[in-house]
Amino acid sequence: MKNLKGILPVVVLLAIHTNTYAFQSVSEDGKTVQAYQLNDAEKTDFRFDGKINEDFWNRMLPASGFLQSAPVEGNPATEKTEVRIAYDSQYLYIGVILYDSDPEQIKAFQKRRDQRITADERFVWIFDTFNDQRNAYFMEINPNGLRTDGLVSSGQGGGINLNWDGIWDARTYIGEYGWSAEIKIPFRTLNFDENSDHWGVNFMRVIRRKNETALWTGHRRNQGISRPQDAGLLTGLKDISQGLGLEVVPFGIGSVSRDLTGDDTEAELSPDAGIDINYNITPSLKASVTFNTDFAEAEVDQRQVNLTRFPIAFPEQRDFFLEGANIYSFAPSSGINPYFSRRIGLNARKPVPITYGARLLGNVGENNLAILHVRTGESGALDPENFTVARVKRNIGSESTLGLIYTRRATSDVDSLQDRHTFGADLELATSSFLGDKNLQFQAFFVFHNPAEVSDNSTNIADRSSRGVRLNFPNRPWSGHVSYREFGETFNPAVGFARRVAFRRLQPSVAFTPQFAASRTIDEVEWGIRFEHLTDLDFTLLTQNLIFTLADVRFASGDRVRWRVGRNYELLDEEFDIRRDGSIIIPVDEYENWSTEFQINTAEFRKISADFEVEYNGFWTGTSTEIEAGLSFRPIPGVEFSPSYERSMIRLPEGDFDADLFLFEGIWDLTTELFFTTNLQYDNLSKEIGLNNRLRWIITPGSNLFLVYNHNWQEDPLGRFETTTQAGIVKLSYTHRF
Repeated sequence: MKNLKGILPVVVLLAIHTNTYAFQSVSEDGKTVQAYQLNDAEKTDFRFDGKINEDFWNRMLPASGFLQSAPVEGNPATEKTEVRIAYDSQYLYIGVILYDSDPEQIKAFQKRRDQRITADERFVWIFDTFNDQRNAYFMEINPNGLRTDGLVSSGQGGGINLNWDGIWDARTYIGEYGWSAEIKIPFRTLNFDENSDHWGVNFMRVIRRKNETALWTGHRRNQGISRPQDAGLLTGLKDISQGLGLEVVPFGIGSVSRDLTGDDTEAELSPDAGIDINYNITPSLKASVTFNTDFAEAEVDQRQVNLTRFPIAFPEQRDFFLEGANIYSFAPSSGINPYFSRRIGLNARKPVPITYGARLLGNVGENNLAILHVRTGESGALDPENFTVARVKRNIGSESTLGLIYTRRATSDVDSLQDRHTFGADLELATSSFLGDKNLQFQAFFVFHNPAEVSDNSTNIADRSSRGVRLNFPNRPWSGHVSYREFGETFNPAVGFARRVAFRRLQPSVAFTPQFAASRTIDEVEWGIRFEHLTDLDFTLLTQNLIFTLADVRFASGDRVRWRVGRNYELLDEEFDIRRDGSIIIPVDEYENWSTEFQINTAEFRKISADFEVEYNGFWTGTSTEIEAGLSFRPIPGVEFSPSYERSMIRLPEGDFDADLFLFEGIWDLTTELFFTTNLQYDNLSKEIGLNNRLRWIITPGSNLFLVYNHNWQEDPLGRFETTTQAGIVKLSYTHRF
């Protein structure tokens, strides 16, 4: 750990500084907006139509005075925005007017629920319902009434997690003044402290054609909407309630499938049903149980071609495991995953039946708590298993946390396996007031587990553990970090994921990103250096990367151009079967290569936008040329076609080959409640075509009908594609709240 000596004095300073500011709000602007309580007559007169024309809206003092974060930090927003907030005992209402001097230029292509708004105008807000300046609800809409939501967490690796899906509604209207919106959020959707009359709140507006981002508070480039510590205050809330806090979601499923790869090719009909039950034990702590859980409606994984020596992790797509992801997150910028939810209910990306699951999520005082237990059933050669995950994060001072995690995996009827336990701790010290107004963050973690085999008597915890530290300076124009981590030789958490083990890794980086306020062409340019030095546990060099960002230019038009070059060193200590079929073997040796990468992204608000990237690398004993191209075509609002193509051209003395991956996504959004998506994928290594069609109808917020059709083909030696599997699925769920 001699590499850490220079970091320790900074950590001590940061700890002292964090404690000094423990009880100070770091929001520089100190803005406040007052919530207005509706009376019975005003509730009766309210028409939920997106038009801010009821008399009660005029009785409120709006939140206004937005300042630019981009293109010119600190300048007043070029268009006026007014936000008003009202409430009754059951609902929170937001009325917002987004004035626009040229309403015909308002961008509004997207309609699909939970689609990240990238091509359109956006209005965004966060609610820090406990006013702890650490976590918040994130919600955004566009002029079509598209709704996207998630959870915000501060700190290293923090930001916006879009996996949370809340029940709320919005209506919008485009007029001669610009556009406006009315938003209706049930208090039952949110966790909050009933004894507090104020929440943290912030608002952001994006005017897409101007590439302008403006915020109510926290407008500086090292602040933003994803930092609750830079939010203002919402005051005046009283007599609000979550009701009984009971939510019952029964669901029914009908599926028909056919597998043509085996002897039995008859179609199989499988009706089924299940139920989810959620109960708010307190306004800030929710318990959930699920029986006979099914994830038939989950989106398919996006196919990837892996030409590396190490496994790749696919992102979680199942809603039950996505909720609470912000609490489960562990040392998020350090590449350590003691809990990886795809280890539960999936085997080789194939579903394993889940008999039942139970979960506890929320806040208890200064603690963020998440507990999960899942029982999986028998599937082929797999025996039933029990999975338990417990996570707690304790708030320290104003922005720091101390966390613990525990996981357990128990397999039935396998005598050679014992219960596998994993324990971990992570610490984050953070301040937003370093050197006056700068962010500084320190992170440390340690994780270990017991042996999986009953016969394994090894007591060397170092081999079964990982540990690391990270110091981060996330600011503008200067930013940088330095991190150090170690992974033991047999580190393999049973409910986690480790891409690579048996190494020590040091990685520093620095970047300079000035803003060109006087330019009408260029918004900002980034130059940077990133270095990685990775050895085995005996300090023998295995990997070394040096990457120079020669220019990352973001234009005022919304377009972007990036150029990077790099040098790579690899020590290959065992032969590498690059195609996993024995056809091309990379020999043991030392390899040193250079690479260059060029990337262009056009602004997404245009009807046609494109991404193009080309990378030329020295690759083991030869070269690799990688080309990626993607196109998005939006002919009318709600319709989008997005083909993409990736080609890797590998040229080696041991043999040449090309890896091709084709993806196509088509979106037909008839309304903001009814949308259809088709996803087509093909790669020439597996020689498989996969088709996924998915229709979703939001009957009411929280109640859904899904129609899903999957079809897979396999290419035979003659180049013909034969059907391998087909499946059709219908799933209906309905949410009852009490």
